[in-house]
Amino acid sequence: MCGIVGILGNEPVAPQLLDALRRLEYRGYDSAGIATLEEGELARRRAPGKLVNLEKELNGTGLAGTTGIGHTRWATHGAPTKTNAHPHQSEGVAVVHNGIIEHFRELRTELTDEGVTFSTETDTEVIAHLISRELVAGSAPRDAVSVVLKRLEGAFALGIIFSGKQDLMIGARRGSPLAVGYGETEMYLGSDAIALAPFTNRVAFLEEGDYVILTRGGADYFDENDKPATRDIHVTQATAYLADKGNHRHFMAKEIAEQPEVIGHTLSEYVDMATHRVRLPEMPFDFAKLTRLTITACGTASYAGLTGKYWFEKFARLPVEVDIASEFRYREAPLPENGLAIVISQSGETADTLAALKYCKEQGQHTLGIVNVRESSIARECDAILPTFAGPEIGVASTKAFTCQLAVLACMAIAAGRARGTLSEEQERELVGALIKVPRHVSEVLRHEDQLEDIAKSICSARDVLYLGRGVNFPIALEGALKLKEISYIHAEGYAAGELKHGPIALIDENVPVVVISPNDELYDKTVSNMQEVAARGGKIVLFTDETGADANGDSTFQTFRIPAAHCFVNPLIYAIPVQLLAYHAAVFMGTDVDQPRNLAKSVTVE
Repeated sequence: MCGIVGILGNEPVAPQLLDALRRLEYRGYDSAGIATLEEGELARRRAPGKLVNLEKELNGTGLAGTTGIGHTRWATHGAPTKTNAHPHQSEGVAVVHNGIIEHFRELRTELTDEGVTFSTETDTEVIAHLISRELVAGSAPRDAVSVVLKRLEGAFALGIIFSGKQDLMIGARRGSPLAVGYGETEMYLGSDAIALAPFTNRVAFLEEGDYVILTRGGADYFDENDKPATRDIHVTQATAYLADKGNHRHFMAKEIAEQPEVIGHTLSEYVDMATHRVRLPEMPFDFAKLTRLTITACGTASYAGLTGKYWFEKFARLPVEVDIASEFRYREAPLPENGLAIVISQSGETADTLAALKYCKEQGQHTLGIVNVRESSIARECDAILPTFAGPEIGVASTKAFTCQLAVLACMAIAAGRARGTLSEEQERELVGALIKVPRHVSEVLRHEDQLEDIAKSICSARDVLYLGRGVNFPIALEGALKLKEISYIHAEGYAAGELKHGPIALIDENVPVVVISPNDELYDKTVSNMQEVAARGGKIVLFTDETGADANGDSTFQTFRIPAAHCFVNPLIYAIPVQLLAYHAAVFMGTDVDQPRNLAKSVTVE
């Protein structure tokens, strides 16, 4: 979460910093600011809220200077006010910071006892004062930063500039990503390659514990032990990812609409369309010899993993454990010999998932990442990766990344089944054939978006909404509920349909919409029985099903949305679309900030 950008330029950098911060908006933020060196002295502008407020501040008084840093903040310590917005300053230094300094109160007390006066509620301000203390004591900037880094506990990325040092910027990372961009006579610092894309496609990434000394002549890297280090420069593809909404009202709407294309792109990487065979890259493990899969992720990605559990166990007869990453590593779970850990993250920077990955590596597991950003921390840490090809996802609520994650997991499950002898070649062709049809089915669902818009209107007055699903469709019920509450702020919960009678049925009355996800598969009749329990208590049933299911039970529902009939294997990819659209249109009617819902961030790089 949050975004950092820094520029050592040859012309006033404030407009460029503002432009780069716009490309980091997808990470989520609640305030923003910029600091530059004006004739060698630090100057800054900050504002709460969106970047338009910072732009007004800049238009009012401007900022000169060819050296500067900028930041979009997602509040962790202190309210999202102008005072708490980054950059933070102390004598001779300005700092921007992503992450959390876990023991900042201890450091704050230490500094307060020395006579330092704090002006913010943030943990970041202690970093500025600690560096300033070292500078006042006579340390050079690099030495001052090195001393302070060794005092800090937590996860962070830092960008730092210094009074009177027009040709100097220092970056550091521990747990949060940070990239260096190389220009011809300019240098850049950023949270990711997307932020740097307008300026350069030549990017290097700091490794864990690194700090970097930037001048206009280049970059000098040092590891956590102050030893000089070499970091490779990559030619990144992020310049192709500069995003706009096109003719859509929101990025989320655009990204939902892109799913036929991006699912197709993802499948094309892992499926031979001609032979209907899965074509994974060479893996550093053998599916046939694996004893168990451990899948861990957060939020929407965890529901993709839960869907994968059904597929791996059914088609590959491979035991699977799925756990949310924020809990998994603290259980100190015993992991078997020759097990595979699959970690799933859109950004590849999710702090809890990255920590879970490191735990799995310590336990001797093979590791595989399913990520949308191939240059991310998780991608670099894993033994192998299977990238999704969703392109940049700007809306905070994940949509196309989720379905692309499902597509990758589906291909993996087929490959595992073939390797383990639990799927025949004929069955592989059948399942791959079903996958190849998914983009078409998704396009068909999108054609009827107006009906989902009408359904969304009908549930907007509800205080509570329940989602029900069985089998492989249960995770889609969970995802549907998550989507609705995170962008419309309507309380929603997802349940396995068979669990309704074990408690949640007490919530049912005529004011509670119940969204039932039930294609006409082998569990359809059982789900319908649960649906009738809702109807008997006056609940408003919204049924997502295919034509056969609608003909059999559509008359007993409040609303029925017909979905193209497909192989039961691929239904999760298709049924994900209407639950996304339902949430999207509900949020639009509620007047919320669809792309950047309150309190949420796209890339959660702190615990």
